[in-house]
Amino acid sequence: MGHQRNVTEFILLGLSAIPEVQKILFLMFFIIYVITVVVKLFIVATIVSSQALILLMYFFLASLSFIDTCYSTSVVPKLIADCLYEKKTISFNGCMTQLFAEHFFGGAEIILLTVMAYDRYVAICKSLHYVTIVTQRLCGLLVLLAWVGGFLHAMIQILLVFQLPFCGPNLMDHFVCDFYPLLELACTDTYVYVTGILVMVKSGVICLVNFIMLAASYVIILDFLRFHSVKGRSRALSTCSSHFTVVVLFFVPCIFTYMRPLHILPVDKTVSIFYSFLTPMLNPLIYTLRNSEVKNAIRKLWS
Repeated sequence: MGHQRNVTEFILLGLSAIPEVQKILFLMFFIIYVITVVVKLFIVATIVSSQALILLMYFFLASLSFIDTCYSTSVVPKLIADCLYEKKTISFNGCMTQLFAEHFFGGAEIILLTVMAYDRYVAICKSLHYVTIVTQRLCGLLVLLAWVGGFLHAMIQILLVFQLPFCGPNLMDHFVCDFYPLLELACTDTYVYVTGILVMVKSGVICLVNFIMLAASYVIILDFLRFHSVKGRSRALSTCSSHFTVVVLFFVPCIFTYMRPLHILPVDKTVSIFYSFLTPMLNPLIYTLRNSEVKNAIRKLWS
């Protein structure tokens, strides 16, 4: 029963059925996506080529920019292309691939943001021992951990979906393949109920636990900074505030989406746009605009 599957493709309702609105969305998403990818790859190129940015925190920033690019690329090009068509379809295998990619890069980003918080904690609270604690080898292992963790997370999620029977209907009220819209199309309540709980526990709890850990690390940092000079405090707070802004932008929509019972809400599409499109676009910009060393390196490379 778990493997009964008559559905070979899904029809996506997308963001709008009005042709004029679709054309505006196409133009808007296309321009934003191209600018975003160019900016992020430029940031990666700047960090890789600049002698001034040899600190390991910039290695994490380059990794985040690359993961963000991959993450938005797993969703946005399909969304842009669909704006040109009245009927938006995606094959079953294409849907599974997109679902895997979303959770692979999303899971890797969650772990990387937690790693970056650890890096900030050591840099501020254990500054004298930073070089001995945060070594190149440790950084490499932590980034590898992010990729492996994202892969395992995505594999478990995709295996849960493969257990579901899809025998019709195949009309999905979304612009992307995601778990809750897929679960609504499965044929049996038992499978959907169990899988829905597993998805909520796995994705939702991962988001919530990591967010609590990150928030706790910033409470410790803020407490530590009370005893610092005003100049040292403002510089540390500038770095931390940019990181925490990125964390909030990524984790709040994630917690909202997955930490609730299986139920589709009208606002889900807007939330999905936020964390699959806007947040990956804003992440590197927030870091870059708040960091004078990166801005100076970009100016040198540009000139």
